[in-house]
This record gives sequence, structure tokens and C-alpha cells, in this order.
Amino acid sequence: MTLFNRHNCFLFISIIFSLQLVAQQARVNAGTLKHFEQFKSSYVSARNVDVWLPDNYQANIKYPVLYMHDGQMLFDSSINWNKQEWGIDETMQSLINQQVTRPCIVVGIWNAGMERHTDYLPKKAFESLTPYQQDTLLHVKAYGSTNLFTGKMQSDLYLRFIVHELKPFINSSFSTLPDQPNTFMAGSSMGGLISMYAICEYPQVFGGAACLSTHWPGIFTLHNNPIPATMLQYFDTHLPDPLTHLFYFDYGTETLDTMYKSFQMQADKILKAQGYHAGNWLTKEFPGEDHSEKAWRKRFQFPAGFLLKK
Repeated sequence: MTLFNRHNCFLFISIIFSLQLVAQQARVNAGTLKHFEQFKSSYVSARNVDVWLPDNYQANIKYPVLYMHDGQMLFDSSINWNKQEWGIDETMQSLINQQVTRPCIVVGIWNAGMERHTDYLPKKAFESLTPYQQDTLLHVKAYGSTNLFTGKMQSDLYLRFIVHELKPFINSSFSTLPDQPNTFMAGSSMGGLISMYAICEYPQVFGGAACLSTHWPGIFTLHNNPIPATMLQYFDTHLPDPLTHLFYFDYGTETLDTMYKSFQMQADKILKAQGYHAGNWLTKEFPGEDHSEKAWRKRFQFPAGFLLKK
């Protein structure tokens, strides 16, 4: 079985387990977790939302907010298909205690299982492809006879859900700094793509994005795949003002991450050409690291420290 076929198999398993575990709640070892079951939306299907509060959270103190995708993978490995997690609670609390980062609130938005790719692939970039290319990609298989995409891209609707429904709820329910310089987004793989898309589409809402192991290919092959080129073209024409935004990117060198370096180097050239520099942009390579929550856990200190530096 090839690398990409193995990943497709793991993806299919993760989707099934995500659906089966929808009622389970994560537990944390640091801070406090508030769970909101099947948060309803007028734009996308209902999904769970977890809100992490740091130790000594106080209602009279205002906190920056980090929104993260694939929320079921962030805090508790026991509820996940691969028994891995990002360890966000432990890492964030440690960084806060060491005064590396400011105390913050983390909002973990669970993915919607089979709709994950449809939610996360940037819609405007996809729609710049020819009708034939779009139709071909919509019939790409995830595993066996299951389509990777459940229909037309709904990432614009997913972002509307976050900006117009979830964010107002978070700001009204918790003690937040709701302005753009204190609102951030992060994710890995397809979550990296949607994080990039979010800050480009809503530069007035998000002040920074962390995109780990960004899945520029969109699907799991590079053969006759027009997605990376159209993603980079979108990125080039929609980058927000470097004076008021932060970008973090990274990638490993093993398993699925072997696909990313050349595309990330092109993205880096775009960032540099448009005025981004060491003060507002960081790209890191992690030799020997693969495409997994275990790998992202080991390096989450870097994007967290970059976006939320003291």
C-alpha cells in the first residue's frame, strides 16, 4: 500500500471514529475545559465546540482567543481514533507559566467528519479552476467508493459560522479581547489551509494564523493535481497587510509532509515579496517529523509563542 493510500485509509478511519465519538467529552490535565455539544449553525452542520480556559482564569481579566480546527484532536487522546492529541492544555499552560505567551483562551472546533474536506478547502481558490477540473476533483475518492468531498466547497460558510455565530458567542460567554490584534486561528494539514484562508478572507477579524503541515495539495496525490497552483495564486492575490498580521508555517519531512516543502517555499517567496519579514512571518522545517498529532504536539510551542508572545 502506498503512502497516500495508507493515509487515505487512516483518514477514512478517523472520519468514522469522529462520528462514533461525537458524544464523548475531552478531559484536560491543565486549565479547564467547557464543552458545548452540537453547537448549532445557520451556515454549516452542528458540531461540538470545546473552550479551554487557563488556570486562574478570571472574569475581570480580558484574554486573547485562539480558534483551532479539528477540535477533537487537541486535548484528550483517549477519545481519538489514533490515540494521539496535540496536548494543547499542557503546552499552553506551560508556556503561560513560563511567561513565554500571554494567558489566552483556546476554542477547539470539532470537524464534522465526512464534511471535513468540504469545510476546509478554500472555496474561492477551488472555484478559480475550470468546470472540468472542479468536477474531476469532486469525484476523487477518500477510500474505496467514498468521495473525499461531500459536495461543493462550503469553506466560506464554515468561516461565516466562526465569524458571525461562534465568535460572538465566545465573546459574550467569556472574558475576551475581541479585537483583531487579539484573535488568532490555527490548524494542521487541511486545518492549515483553512487557517490561511480565514486570515485572507477576514483580515479585519484575525490578526494571525498558524498553519502547521499545510496541505497545499488538497487531495492525496500530486499527479494531474491543479490545487497547489490555484492555492498559491489565491494566496498571492489575497495576502493581508503585513503591518497588521502574523503568519506561521511549518512542515516535517516524513510521510504526508514530504509533499509540502516545494509548495511552502513558493508561499515563502510570496510572503517575502509582499513585505513579510522575520517580525511578522515564520516558516520552520522539522527534519524527521511526520504528519501526526504527535509531531504537532512536539512543536506547538513555536506557533503559540509566535502568535501570543508576551
